[in-house]
Amino acid sequence: MDWVPTISELSGPRYQRIVDAMEADIAAGRLVRGQQLPTQRALAKALGIDLTTVTRAYTEARRRGILDARVGQGSFVSETSARRAVDLPHPVAIDLSMNVPPHPLEAQLDERIIAGLEAIRQQSGLTAFLNYQPPGGSTHEREVAARWMRARVPHAHADRLVIFPGAQTILFNLLAHLAQPGDVVLTEALTFPGIKAAAAELGVKLVGVVMDEGGILPDALATACRAHRPKAVYLIPTLHNPTTATLSDERRDAIAKIICDTGTTLIEDDAYGLLDRSASPIANLIPERTYLATTLSKCIAPALRVAYLVTPDSGAQQQMRSHLQATVQMPAPLMVALVTHWLESGIADRIIAAIRNEAIGRQQIAQRALRGFQFLARPAAHHLWLRLPDGRDRLDVAAHLLRNGLAVIASDAFVAGGTPPHAARVSLGAARNRPELTEALRILVGALHKPAETRQIV
Repeated sequence: MDWVPTISELSGPRYQRIVDAMEADIAAGRLVRGQQLPTQRALAKALGIDLTTVTRAYTEARRRGILDARVGQGSFVSETSARRAVDLPHPVAIDLSMNVPPHPLEAQLDERIIAGLEAIRQQSGLTAFLNYQPPGGSTHEREVAARWMRARVPHAHADRLVIFPGAQTILFNLLAHLAQPGDVVLTEALTFPGIKAAAAELGVKLVGVVMDEGGILPDALATACRAHRPKAVYLIPTLHNPTTATLSDERRDAIAKIICDTGTTLIEDDAYGLLDRSASPIANLIPERTYLATTLSKCIAPALRVAYLVTPDSGAQQQMRSHLQATVQMPAPLMVALVTHWLESGIADRIIAAIRNEAIGRQQIAQRALRGFQFLARPAAHHLWLRLPDGRDRLDVAAHLLRNGLAVIASDAFVAGGTPPHAARVSLGAARNRPELTEALRILVGALHKPAETRQIV
């Protein structure tokens, strides 16, 4: 027996005590993710209790997401705290379409959420955060966020920072602030679907600029600025979505000079910068001409709905706070309080480190599974950009995969003008755990090896 829990000192029904002991041993490191647990019959014998009690305990542990049952193999400590989605369309067994962070057990999100809320309750009470709060965050919340951000963004200060309910709200409000219907905003030829949706809603024209494996081409950007006189340039310089391209220092310098020379404004989407700290934001070169958006959606969890906008100056900060108040009033105060607690205590950095390590591990799995195929990837990215083999049509491949229970995103969703390439984004972080990711990649490779004609939609 590799694991026999001590339940005599715990309270509650026996099955509940087994689950509580399992959670405690995971938190203490006595059980590690992927570790096989005793069979139900063996554990019942070791504890001297009825088999049905252990069966009920294992069922409850699976419901909580701390145990995985693998057919023909047994029960294992879960590799993630994520539960299986229950509201996905029936045909989708594994959804790699959403670019979300994985939640390894090392991140201890369940425990840290509970502990964080308890700390807030003891300090000021939870009901204090159930009323209207200052739009863009309180002075204390902004000071904590700015201090945390200054490790990467030295000019981050409370009077230039606004707390938003997610980066999508930042992008929508920035476009509304900087451009009018019919105005041009430049972006990479392949770009985040969220900026496309915001631009379409506001009547702003997005124009894609040529890029290569290293990201947007500075010469092409300069030419586009002269031709279109854009109101702003929107870029994802680090772990670009969808290609994972990360701009070199030389390209960042060149782009900063172009922004200044043409008198335009940069919207820098730093959604993935906390996963790959090797690159300094372009905002550090031209803080007076850049709106820098940093979100916790990609490095902790999207449902927190907490994102930070660093503005060019305090005047712009006041304008963006007014825009926020006019659209969604404020971010969710209790979530902001939780994140602020995590930032102050250092917990946020520990969560991000665990998620970054898991992203690196998943990229290594993908590197092995996709050997022989062409794709772009970076070590800490949550996704990769798969170039389909010759003769493979992106829509046919995506449809074939969906019929086999696997969802990915074809390139059409990311194109800002021009013809979509035959490629797809594969979001590795969306798999619940590494075995599920391995199975998803097996399905993907199988589809890529099939003759093209078998995937045509009739």
